[in-house]
Amino acid sequence: MSPAPVAMSCGEPSGIGPELAAAAWRHLGADLPFAYIGDPDHLPEGTPVARIEDVRAATEAAQDALPVLPLAFPGERVPGAPQAAQAARVVEAIRTGAMLACDGRASALCTLPIHKKALADGAGFAFPGHTEYLADLASVDRVVMMLASDLLRVVPATIHIPLTEVPRALTTDALDRVIRITHEGLRRFFQCPEPRIAVAGLNPHAGEGGRIGREELEILGPALARLRDDGLDVTGPHSADTMFHPAAREKYDAAICMYHDQALIPIKTLDFDRGVNVTLGLPFIRTSPDHGTALDIAGRGEANPSSTIEALKMAWRMAGGTA
Repeated sequence: MSPAPVAMSCGEPSGIGPELAAAAWRHLGADLPFAYIGDPDHLPEGTPVARIEDVRAATEAAQDALPVLPLAFPGERVPGAPQAAQAARVVEAIRTGAMLACDGRASALCTLPIHKKALADGAGFAFPGHTEYLADLASVDRVVMMLASDLLRVVPATIHIPLTEVPRALTTDALDRVIRITHEGLRRFFQCPEPRIAVAGLNPHAGEGGRIGREELEILGPALARLRDDGLDVTGPHSADTMFHPAAREKYDAAICMYHDQALIPIKTLDFDRGVNVTLGLPFIRTSPDHGTALDIAGRGEANPSSTIEALKMAWRMAGGTA
C-alpha cells in the first residue's frame, strides 16, 4: 500500500518555488502524489491545477493536474521581489504542511525555499530557518539537519551561527545528541541497520594532538568515546580535508561536520543539483531542496527542478514508498 501524499509548502512565492512545484508535478505525475500548499495564481501560466480540500485527494487528482490546497495570498506574485504582505501566508503554509504530516494525513512535508529576511521583515519570523521553526512547532528541543544525496550524507553539528560561536556551541553533550539522532535516522529511514558514522575535527588536521587546538581532545574525543562504549560505530575525529574523496566516502554512511560550510561545501561540490535537506528528530518526515529562492532567475523558466524532485522522492522513500 502506497503512503499518503506528500504535503509541499510553497516557500517564497517571488522565488522559484512555484516553478519548481509545477515542474516536479510534470515529472512525477501520479507516480508520487503531492499537494502544493499555496496560492494557485502564483503557479506558472498554463499549469493544470486541481483545487482540493483534503491532502489525501491528491492521489487521484495528480493524474491530471497539480493538486493544490489553496491558500490565498494578498497581492500578486512579483518574481524577484518579495512582498512583505505575503510573509505571514508563507509561514502559514509551512505550519499547515507540518500539521498535515504530524497527524498522518500527509506522509511527509517537503518545504520549498523561503527568503528568511523577507519573513523576518514581513512577519516577524524569529527563526534562523525552516529547521528551527519546525522543531519549535513540534515542541522538539533538538533536531538534526542532514544534507543527503546518492553520493554523500553530511550533518553539521552546528548550523546557522557565526564561526566565532562554533567552539562554544560544541559541547560533549550536544555532539552526543547530534550523533545519536543521526544514528537513529540512518537506521529508520536509510536502510542502514548498523550505521557507520565518521566525525570531522574542528581544527586543521583534527588539532594535531592539541598542537592546533584542543577541542578534539577535550570535547570531541570524550563524546566519541561515550558513543563507542554504547556500541555505536563512530570514527574520528578525522581531518576534514581527507574525508570526502571517493575512497574515504566508502567507509561511512554519514559524516558529522562541526559547522555549516564544512558540511555543505563537499555535498554541494559533489552533487549540487540533487542534494536534499532532511530534518531528523521531528515526529514527521521533512525534506527540502538544497538551494535557495534564486530570486535572480525567478519567473524566467530557468529553474532546475532536480533537487525538488529528489526531495520528493526521498520523502516518499522515507515514508515507505518506492520512487
